[in-house]
Amino acid sequence: MNISRRTLLKTTGAAVAATPFLTGAAAASPNLPFGPVRQIDAGVLNVGYVELGPATGTPVLLLHGFPYDIHSFEEVGPLLARRGYRVVIPYLRGHGSTTFRSAATPRNVDQAAFALDILALMDALHIRRAVLAGYDWGSRTADIIAALWPERVQALVSVTGYLITNLEFNKKPLPPAAENAWWYQYYFTTERGVQGLHEYKRELGEFIWKFNSPTWKYSATTYARTAAAFDNPDYEAIVIGNYRWRQSLVPAEPEYAELEAVLQKTPKIAVPTITIDGKYDPFTPAGNGSSYRDHFVGRYEHRTFDVGHNVPQEAPREFARAVVDVSR
Repeated sequence: MNISRRTLLKTTGAAVAATPFLTGAAAASPNLPFGPVRQIDAGVLNVGYVELGPATGTPVLLLHGFPYDIHSFEEVGPLLARRGYRVVIPYLRGHGSTTFRSAATPRNVDQAAFALDILALMDALHIRRAVLAGYDWGSRTADIIAALWPERVQALVSVTGYLITNLEFNKKPLPPAAENAWWYQYYFTTERGVQGLHEYKRELGEFIWKFNSPTWKYSATTYARTAAAFDNPDYEAIVIGNYRWRQSLVPAEPEYAELEAVLQKTPKIAVPTITIDGKYDPFTPAGNGSSYRDHFVGRYEHRTFDVGHNVPQEAPREFARAVVDVSR
């Protein structure tokens, strides 16, 4: 890993070394507002997103996971904007103010659908190429774009490494401890789970937060701000559907068949990449990134932070540093 780190950081140049990142005075509050949320038609969606920084800056798209929202990046976004990046932070389908433009549009949940959403957003915002950085659902989406459309990706930051779903692999049992961590994935395959998400949406989300990030001391206000994004009219359908799709319990949509045929072969990712693990994340695989290292064939580095699953909100300065490093 040290060799790959040196190889990657050769491209950062002297400018980074001469301007310490977020230390001392630079570690103070970014002093930039997070918002307002804007709306734009992009593909089948009207996407809600926050944009920060100069329009001429290097574009960075920050992608959230479940059960989270754009506020995972409320510190990361301003930190990067201060460095001159054009930062775009969208609500994924089924979250926040992102809605379907037509009531007749199928609420598709295949992993490829999320990637196409982000490509459509990039097109709508006239972004040809961007740095993609995410965790959880956001990592999976960024990984897919980096694998299938590398010309659109300048560089990648992916928490928990390679998360492109292989449906056949997902049919195989994991060791009991790993299965236990995925309890809600199996809960959502039942009608009881559907009712549970509907009746206890906020309680369930916070239970997962605490399980995923056992060392994170967040406030009630912090959770409430994110939980408001779960009131999206399509939230339940997208969440339930996506987890059932991963278990091959709902059919793949024919419109994504060609893309999925490639994704099911676990394509390599060749763009410059930094992968990140949270030390206390129950989903972090053993081996300090070794279990997914071979999926990345370009310039590469791996980092582990002393946090849980929601890396950008638990370690915003370290996450922002990774975006800066990989982008150079």
